[in-house]
Amino acid sequence: MSTALSRISRRRALQGGAAGLVTLGLLLWWLLPLGEDPPSGTITFSTGTRAGVYQEYGELLREELARDMPQLKVRLLTSDGSQENVQRVATGRADFTIAAADAVDTFKVGGKPVAGRLRGVARLYDDYVQLVVPPDSDIRSVADLKGKRVAIGLPDSGVRLIATRVLEAAGIDPVKDITPRSDGIDTGPARLGKELDAFFWSSGVPTDGLEKIAETSSFRFVPIDAGLVAKVHAQGDAAHFYRATNMPESAYPTVQNGSTVPTIAVSNLLITRKDMDPRLTEWLTRTVIKSRDGIGAHVHSAQLVDLRTAIYTDPLGLHEGARRYYRSVKP
Repeated sequence: MSTALSRISRRRALQGGAAGLVTLGLLLWWLLPLGEDPPSGTITFSTGTRAGVYQEYGELLREELARDMPQLKVRLLTSDGSQENVQRVATGRADFTIAAADAVDTFKVGGKPVAGRLRGVARLYDDYVQLVVPPDSDIRSVADLKGKRVAIGLPDSGVRLIATRVLEAAGIDPVKDITPRSDGIDTGPARLGKELDAFFWSSGVPTDGLEKIAETSSFRFVPIDAGLVAKVHAQGDAAHFYRATNMPESAYPTVQNGSTVPTIAVSNLLITRKDMDPRLTEWLTRTVIKSRDGIGAHVHSAQLVDLRTAIYTDPLGLHEGARRYYRSVKP
């Protein structure tokens, strides 16, 4: 009897081991396609300002890509932000980039022929609009910005696009009713309370440029309430990509003191061109999805990258390579 039981136990152990190998094989196939040489060559990835989330995400993604595709060289190119990023990819100056959905749509409806070349790779995470003022400022609402010195973002940034729309929704002419400045997150925080009364920023949270000053000095967020967001929506065009939300209290805990901040959110997209190599794009898409936790350990907003929502790259259709990847992992 003991011999029979021993045989059954060995059989079950072998079956269990085989099942484990099958599971491991499937997992490895999901992470990296077996029996296939990784793509090689050089690609250019347009990021953003040096103190922003786009740049940090790009640097970390390059490290992940180097592990999966060691023969692929990734060149990072800083930029003003979303608007410049979209232009670069559409015109061939960059191969991949991150851009806010409203900036992508604005470029598309602008009627430029090259806009038709754009394709989506993945929906990544949301940007939150952050209107920052000194702690003792008398600015309590967007309407209070009238007559103030306000940084509205670099000329070709997504910040400039959304700040202009928010100001106009509040009845403020961004040229005549304020003294507009072109500071971004790299210079705005240091000038706050000196040359600036307020500055707009839009990004995933927390942003390194704001986190650092939160450690040594204080500032305050001005709320952008749902009523104002509704007026932004009434502007039409790309405004339907904005939604009213609350910036989580955990974004900048030393500043928010456990309180959320009413504001606007817009999705960020990873984009490329239609003519980009499908196999390379498939591999890159796989790396983006599987590296979520690794990158998210350093860029908190990257933790929100999700396979179930990544395919929704409106207003762009999916690139063929990205589509291949999502089909390959579809349950």
